[in-house]
Amino acid sequence: MKLLKSITMISLFTTMLLAEAPQEVRTELQKTVEIGESSSNMLIQTLGKNMKEHMGKGGVMDALKFCSNEAYSLTSDVNKKTVAGVALKRISLKQRNPANAPKENEAKILEAFESLKALNVVMPEYLVEKVADKIYKYYKPITMNNEVCLKCHGKISEDIDLKREITKVYPLDRAFDYKMNDLRGAVVVTITHQ
Repeated sequence: MKLLKSITMISLFTTMLLAEAPQEVRTELQKTVEIGESSSNMLIQTLGKNMKEHMGKGGVMDALKFCSNEAYSLTSDVNKKTVAGVALKRISLKQRNPANAPKENEAKILEAFESLKALNVVMPEYLVEKVADKIYKYYKPITMNNEVCLKCHGKISEDIDLKREITKVYPLDRAFDYKMNDLRGAVVVTITHQ
């Protein structure tokens, strides 16, 4: 509850601050949201398209192989396609790949999303954090909104072969036992304005 009050106060303060903010700051924030939205959508669509292709071609095992071998490099490829000063990544509190562990305030943001979700609050489409002068982080929540995602992130203990393969590739795996509409994590777009 304390976390929810903090989020509410921060949101209210931010709204009041932006209402009084100079045009330059409002423009910078608008640009942050536009870049964050287009960049996060590009990453989600790229990964989703490839995942769908591998699921159709070789089922869950082929999709797992794709994730473990190519998802990280695909994220790097999408990073190269964005404008200068933009970096993307995926984070989760229950990550499969340790590279997707949240850093600094990112864990607190994910915990705030979790708290809102637990209170049946309609999830925001995004959240913007001001990191420093001219540097922002745009967070786009990722929810389990597709049944096919549950094949690898749901009750994997029911498929012994799949569980064995996941454990072999990701010995510290924590990204399972999700249900539909659970929060999976977020895409984080760090934007440095020139």
